Formats: sequence, structure tokens, C-alpha cells
Amino acid sequence: MHFDEIQRLVQLIEESDVDELDVWRWWGRIRIRKNAVGTAAPVVAHAPVVHAPASAPAEPSSATAPAAEAPSASEPEEAGTVPIKSPMVGTMYHAASPDAPPYVKVGDVVEPGQTVCIVEAMKLMNEIQAEVRGTITKILVDNAQPVEFGQPLFLVKEN
Repeated sequence: MHFDEIQRLVQLIEESDVDELDVWRWWGRIRIRKNAVGTAAPVVAHAPVVHAPASAPAEPSSATAPAAEAPSASEPEEAGTVPIKSPMVGTMYHAASPDAPPYVKVGDVVEPGQTVCIVEAMKLMNEIQAEVRGTITKILVDNAQPVEFGQPLFLVKEN
């Protein structure tokens, strides 16, 4: 991605009601968030990605966000835990293949950027990564089960 493309994305965020934009490409990921003052600043992470999901327009995803909170309301969040949520609709897999060991189990310590599962969406396998350092306290979705946007997949107790 060229600098002028990043500048254009930052300008679009500043001029819109969108607070955050997350773009995945084959080379990695770029996340742009508005800070407390209301100006956007890019945060670039160069993590390799197996496959990248198509960017969804901000309007439909914000329209689905209230419906996506229903599953999290039904799951009790333990005090002091942080959920790892699905960034898309798809099917969650605990391992890279049926005969491979799961990425994480209850009691495992995860680091930011560590793959915890895969969500398949439209034949693309998307690695879901932890955003905090902590211990997996609960796995909320069984293997090969459908997930919704924003649905909690794991609970992590921060260390």
C-alpha cells in the first residue's frame, strides 16, 4: 500500500462517523483508528496472513453490530477477562486441519499476534489472533461451528 493510499484512508476516516478501519492484505494489516481528539492515525502491523478477507463497507458492518451483541449478552463474561471476538461471519476451526492439534486450549498463555483459531469465510481461511497477553480461561465456540460478526470466541484473563 502506498503512502498516498494510506493518507486517503485517514482522510476518509476523519470525514466520516467511522471510528476504526481494519484492512487486511497479503502482506499484512493496517488499522486506522480515531483518537480521543477525533483525528485518525494509522497503526500498521506487518503480520503475515494466510488469506485476507474482503473489506466490508463501514455502513453494513455498523448496521449488523447491534444484532451481533446478542450472542455476547447470552455468554457470561467473567470479571477480569477480555473476549477475543470474531471479526467476520464464518465457520470457526480450532486447528489448521482436522488431524492437527488445536491452536490453543484452556489454560494456554497467548501473546498479542498469536493465532488462536481460524474463521473460514467464503472459502478463505482467516487466522484470528489474540490482541492481549493472557491465559485462555474459556472457549465459547465448538469446533466447526458458525460464528457471527462480533461474537466472542474465547475469554482471556490478562496477565
